[in-house]
Amino acid sequence: MAIKATIYKAQLELADMDRQVYTEHGITLARHPSETDERMLIRLLAFALNAPANNDLGDLELAKDMWEPDEPGLWQKDHTGQLVHWIEVGQPDEKRIMRACARASRVSVYSFSSSTPVWWSGIASKLTRAENLSVWQVPSEESQQLAALAQRTMKVQVSVQDGAIYVSEGDRSVELNLRRLYPA
Repeated sequence: MAIKATIYKAQLELADMDRQVYTEHGITLARHPSETDERMLIRLLAFALNAPANNDLGDLELAKDMWEPDEPGLWQKDHTGQLVHWIEVGQPDEKRIMRACARASRVSVYSFSSSTPVWWSGIASKLTRAENLSVWQVPSEESQQLAALAQRTMKVQVSVQDGAIYVSEGDRSVELNLRRLYPA
């Protein structure tokens, strides 16, 4: 018998002063048995950092990347089904990234492992023609602190101002300082 996903519920309150986006979202996260709290919270963070101000270009949704190899961690499709934004979490290979760049108007990657510099140095030169790509590194220590906020039911506040990201859940909080790897 296959092990089923563990369901987490998050009430996300977003105040992104850099993009002028102020929204609330009720999010159900299905955590794959092999997914860590760290990766799950990075998916939630990626949702917050890319949540649209309105749904004129469609809704941002959690996809089934751990179950379906042809899906990303998150995606935004317009009302016709066209891919607007493809968001990967982790360290995808350059072929997957380039395929995504051909399919979507915009592609973002959020890497959070301590091995990110090694992964990035191995693929960076192969992505120079990807004009619709942005790659971010969440420092490993900060992503581990973020993982500590995980609970089955969460009320998460995310504030973004001048590039600094503050995430809090209850009386615990984490400051994140993402590093842009691409474009440099």
